[in-house]
Amino acid sequence: MTQTPPLVSALIDTQALQVAPGDEVFWYTSGTVGPYYINTHYLYGGQQPAQELLEFIDETKDDPHKLPQALYNRVTKMYDADPSYRVVIDALAGQIAEQIDGGDGASAKFDWVSGGERRDWFFSVAVAARLDRPHLYLFKDLRLALWDRARSKEGAEPIEDLKGSSTLHVADLVTEASSYSRMWVPALRQRNGDMARALNVVDRAQGGIEVIEALGVSASALLRVDEGLFKILFDGGLIDSEQHQRLVAYFRDPHGAMRQFLIDHPEFVEGALRGSDPRAAERARLLVEGDLYDMGK
Repeated sequence: MTQTPPLVSALIDTQALQVAPGDEVFWYTSGTVGPYYINTHYLYGGQQPAQELLEFIDETKDDPHKLPQALYNRVTKMYDADPSYRVVIDALAGQIAEQIDGGDGASAKFDWVSGGERRDWFFSVAVAARLDRPHLYLFKDLRLALWDRARSKEGAEPIEDLKGSSTLHVADLVTEASSYSRMWVPALRQRNGDMARALNVVDRAQGGIEVIEALGVSASALLRVDEGLFKILFDGGLIDSEQHQRLVAYFRDPHGAMRQFLIDHPEFVEGALRGSDPRAAERARLLVEGDLYDMGK
């Protein structure tokens, strides 16, 4: 059994990454299914603290005077208290610092750290604090607000013209990068600014990094959900051989692997449809009505 890297241990310890038992899979919002689930924001102390912070953000995100200082206080307190969260923030800040010290071309030059509403802020605010840089809040309605701790009494300042400035964007998770292409990069460029680099905690290996780079932004992630990660989990004794085989099969052919699972486990969908969990039942109906796995063929 090999030693598990600290970031992977953090994902498992906080249940930010969950792998389904060999005879089960998870329901996804779209009605599809899969063998793993990622809630990257759980790295913030686990499920309950993460949910509490998310609720706090929802309650205060439209108050530019209250949100920045209060959120800063919360993430720095968690950084001091929780080893798993500290591992992630240090890894993000360390990678950025290496790029700056190593003179990594244009990608090392940025004026502040940004994060997108809402889960990016779990990480971007703490990274900005570690690097002693201002934090640029990006909102889903394309508003921008800049918070500088040196001027914290004034709250976050709305920004309409970036005047050629650039940001290093920190995000919790990249899947297909639709938020980057629809919101974050356009919001910056419409205000005469740009994104120098995008650094994500987790890359789901579904083309998101390539989408970001096609926008002209250098992109990377601390961890990629691929066969390399699955081997680390298996070698570390964190998953068994059946789970490992299903993860690999899903990575290589998501549709085919899950179609075969449903063929082998016909009771899975029926159980969800008849069960007491309304969310699972709704997702099962989406699967059946949309014939998402071509089960009618």
